[in-house]
Amino acid sequence: MTLEEEIGNRRTFAIISHPDAGKTTLTEKLLLFGGAIQLAGEVKARGERRRARSDWMKVEQERGISVASSVMTYDWQGSTFNLLDTPGHEDFSEDTYRVLTAVDSAVMVLDAAKGIEAQTYKLFEVCRLRDMPVVTFINKMDREALDAFDLLDEIEQKLALDVTPATWPIGMGRDFKGCYDLINDRLILMQAADKNIRSEGIALKGLDDPRLNEYLPQDRVDSLREQVEMVRGLCKPFDRQAYLEGHLTPVFFGSASTASGCVICCRACGILHRHRERRRLWSARSIQKSRSYRGLCLKFRRIWTKHRDRMAFVRLVSGRFKRGMKLKHVRTGKTLSVHNAQLFLAQDRELAEAAVAGDIIGIPNHGGYKIGDTLTEGEEIRFTGIPSFAPELMQRVRPVDPMRAKHLARALEQLAEEGAASVFKPYLGADWIVGVVGSLQFDVLADRIRTEFNIPVRFEPTELYTARWVEATDPKVLKQFMDANRAALAEDHTGQPVYLARNHWHLNKGQDDWPDLKFLKTKQEVA
Repeated sequence: MTLEEEIGNRRTFAIISHPDAGKTTLTEKLLLFGGAIQLAGEVKARGERRRARSDWMKVEQERGISVASSVMTYDWQGSTFNLLDTPGHEDFSEDTYRVLTAVDSAVMVLDAAKGIEAQTYKLFEVCRLRDMPVVTFINKMDREALDAFDLLDEIEQKLALDVTPATWPIGMGRDFKGCYDLINDRLILMQAADKNIRSEGIALKGLDDPRLNEYLPQDRVDSLREQVEMVRGLCKPFDRQAYLEGHLTPVFFGSASTASGCVICCRACGILHRHRERRRLWSARSIQKSRSYRGLCLKFRRIWTKHRDRMAFVRLVSGRFKRGMKLKHVRTGKTLSVHNAQLFLAQDRELAEAAVAGDIIGIPNHGGYKIGDTLTEGEEIRFTGIPSFAPELMQRVRPVDPMRAKHLARALEQLAEEGAASVFKPYLGADWIVGVVGSLQFDVLADRIRTEFNIPVRFEPTELYTARWVEATDPKVLKQFMDANRAALAEDHTGQPVYLARNHWHLNKGQDDWPDLKFLKTKQEVA
């Protein structure tokens, strides 16, 4: 198989949603139908039934939510899938934003009873900025739901997207019988007996097929025919180019918990999610067609706490990776031989002998990498598009045992490298300041520091309002500013100066007094 054919077989996509819309449950079903696992778990189940592969951290299992993105690579029907399960909770949205820079497309999961919620809208806007193709899965049709036509209308109005239903629900709530596959003329009945069955549906010869009455009551058949006729008359037909440009979304209805409608969605992911050129994201010029290896570090993760392993997750942007090849770390200029890169299925791993553009591999990292770094075969190229956001909440962190202060410093630096939080070391004082997007992150950080680093800590409130990265074109002006405002300054884990404002007036005064400086709320990571 040629390099171009291998790249064409890659499907790298993320699943996004508002919390509790069923994102992780759908992820489990996609893994099940793709053959990556043999039994799907239940996110809110107990004991042995709780087997969600993508939520493998202890804090995720205890709370039943995703707090960090997981990478799952598996093969199905001749294609290699790189599926990323992202945090749905808004307190962990920064990790999701970074992941969305590394995928080619997304599956947007909506709760049928709630429609488009706040976090879904925010995540979709990130997709829109990157012209990302989006497939929509309307979940929980086995519960009381909004009218299907109203849901389609909401997508069109709120997201300014054309919609093309790929499946159509047969009833809702207790009367939900399954879905009709509008593309392949198949009846997909809800499997009540076994949620893990891989049902391909019942082939029909259109809605006039008399066998419909064998599986559905007459009133359901009449209603289905009437609604499908309306759908085909009101909605635009599927246009592949409009989908690839991010202007149209195919819509699937179903229930992830009962597996109804998930198989057709899984198959659509294999057909629609293709590796594509990312010119706007990666650089000012097209690089995807190059046969030379280029990779982008998009996040870090402590995978196995027993051995203290840390992995740099690298998205291959172009070319082919082979085990043992020498790569240049562009930012430092160092050359390294990569012999033990990994492929992932959440916490499970296997040695990566080879990978191509579109894949996400893990490279063991013992320091030296940071988010946004570039790895090449010698070419001097830098990627953009990995954002860091100014924290909205800040607290002081201290170890319960003061003798563990140095150990805490190393732990915080590693967490900052992962992108789990913003970490600032004030120029004056011995305490560290931790900044996050949402308050739940403090609980997760305290738990991770205790379990992964064996350092019990406590977070304490501060009088700080916000933080801004400070930049200047003239180094002398920056030095004057730092000398005059040392009590309000800190540095982040990369050594960049940060202005810690006590209130809104303090921030505005700093900006007014130093007009030649930039006070950045969002920082783009560039290798």
